[in-house]
Amino acid sequence: MSKHPLGEVFGFPIDNLEPDAMRYRKSQLCPFGNTVPNCTKDKAKDPLGVCSIISDDDVVITCPIRFRQDWIIAEDSANFFFEKDTKWTTLTEVRLSDKDGKSAGNIDVVVVAYDNKGIITDFGALEVQAVYISGNMRNPFAYYMEDPAHRINMDWSGELNYPRPDYLSSSRKRLIPQLIFKGNILNKWNKKIAVALNRGFFETLPELEEVDINKAEVAWFIYDLMFNRKMNTYELSRNRVVYTDFKDQLSRITKSDAGDVAEFSRILQTKIDEKLDNLNPPDTETIESPF
Repeated sequence: MSKHPLGEVFGFPIDNLEPDAMRYRKSQLCPFGNTVPNCTKDKAKDPLGVCSIISDDDVVITCPIRFRQDWIIAEDSANFFFEKDTKWTTLTEVRLSDKDGKSAGNIDVVVVAYDNKGIITDFGALEVQAVYISGNMRNPFAYYMEDPAHRINMDWSGELNYPRPDYLSSSRKRLIPQLIFKGNILNKWNKKIAVALNRGFFETLPELEEVDINKAEVAWFIYDLMFNRKMNTYELSRNRVVYTDFKDQLSRITKSDAGDVAEFSRILQTKIDEKLDNLNPPDTETIESPF
């Protein structure tokens, strides 16, 4: 089991000291198709160049740009959205508005089909969801970057706020709201949706009821990072695809099983008792002075 959380830093495993890896670290470059050559994660001037972390020997993607390796996600999505041999391209971070002109957020990647004259004939939306982190990632990253060659085997296991994947926040704070706000608009337009996410993340979601690809409104593309020992790099690899409808599965994901109301009432009673005790401190006896 790894004693540190760092999977990839500026695109390469931390024990990769080949010239390319060192060049990317030195210039803070992104090899995965960012909008600019450099990494801009967290801060443009001082980027947090961690693409993935190691958690329980699993490699977890923590940066959405990491999914763009070789644009496999776009090709997979296009194969779901369009007929075979359709011409297509991608547009990133496209603003989506509701009927009142209010923003529903940006679509991560719009895959656009066009004809021989360049006229758009169709499109689909690709949402890319990396995993949020609980704990402090900046500290181990900064420590490693001070001396990469001699901190390959650094032991961060005893440090406070050790970084770990926060799958619950990733779904409830990001994925689900995105699907609700943007997905409802796209679904009303009869446009297909693709979701790209890490295998470990997908496995934390409620089990989805699959449908035939010809009836699917949503394709869940589930990816892993597979280690290439010869190159000492990780390669994005599609693990599997799950095809679903939209509304029923969104309801399944957002559904919460009700707990025991009596237990919740007990918690409320404890809190109200504490509050009333603070407002009404107990009487204290007065001892007469012996003088």
